[in-house]
Amino acid sequence: MIIQLSDAVSTEEAQALARRFSAILLNDSGERLLITSSKQSDLSPELEACAEEIFSMQSDIQLASRQFRPETREISLGAAGTIGGSSKRTLMMTGPCSVESEEQLIACAEFVKRMGIRVLRGGCFKPRTSPYSFQGLGEEGLKLLAQMRETYGLTIVTEVRDATHIDAVIAHSDIIQVGAKAMYDHGILRRCGQAAKPVLLKRGFGTTLQEFVQAAEFILSGGNPDVMLCERGIRTFETKTRFTLDLCGVAWLQEHTNLPIILDTSHAMGYRYGVPALTRACTAMGVDGLLIETHPNPDKAMSDAAQQLSFEQFEDMFASLKPIAAAVGRTLV
Repeated sequence: MIIQLSDAVSTEEAQALARRFSAILLNDSGERLLITSSKQSDLSPELEACAEEIFSMQSDIQLASRQFRPETREISLGAAGTIGGSSKRTLMMTGPCSVESEEQLIACAEFVKRMGIRVLRGGCFKPRTSPYSFQGLGEEGLKLLAQMRETYGLTIVTEVRDATHIDAVIAHSDIIQVGAKAMYDHGILRRCGQAAKPVLLKRGFGTTLQEFVQAAEFILSGGNPDVMLCERGIRTFETKTRFTLDLCGVAWLQEHTNLPIILDTSHAMGYRYGVPALTRACTAMGVDGLLIETHPNPDKAMSDAAQQLSFEQFEDMFASLKPIAAAVGRTLV
């Protein structure tokens, strides 16, 4: 339940109400909100007397619900402009799975800049399945990404693996990515709620839509309104692709949540041959963003080599997406 407090309620009174009713007190777009569990069906007369408006929710998808905010949230991404809102833009984000070297990252940044794309992705702390795989360059990689931002004017998105380095990621990145394996880490989610930077939250591969959006609620209720949801495939009985991209789930998220939605087809497919066609299908859904992995020499990539596109493959795919985006009333940027 979300209670929008009236202007007549003082700050001290609002804080006292939050303590008395074990509620979260939040300032959202200049409005003071008291948020309690959706299971609290009976509203105290004292709270009702202080309310400007009351939003009674069926589940703990609350701040992210279109029942609370009907319009899609607009989020500023610095040099990349905005995502979401009423702009009808589909924002492309691309770059390597892992930052491997300065030479590799310069090649990627120059390609991204030449394509007119404004967001460069790259992983520095890699949550690999095997302990014997490349684990990323760590803080050295973060510094290289920051260097690309300064040199090429790009917006940087990189992933936090665990709570040990989240402050370093926040300091060096423009967009904090919470990966599928970190989505349940409440320490990371709560720290992201305190950060004054956009968060790209990926869906865990065994996560329901309810669990996915409730993870976003941890960030939103912590005071950070700038959360984007990223669908990257869920684990099913199928073994011929890496994961199964849940486009039905995307349709549900578009209908019921007010958060911008991004699709990561590289991780969903797992093989580069299928990434362009899958990305075209996602573009046709009118999503807010696309996250695609590219590499100067994909076959020699140190992580997820099979799914990364060469620059030439990406360029061909990107050209094919523009008329699809236009057909559904969007502009690919």
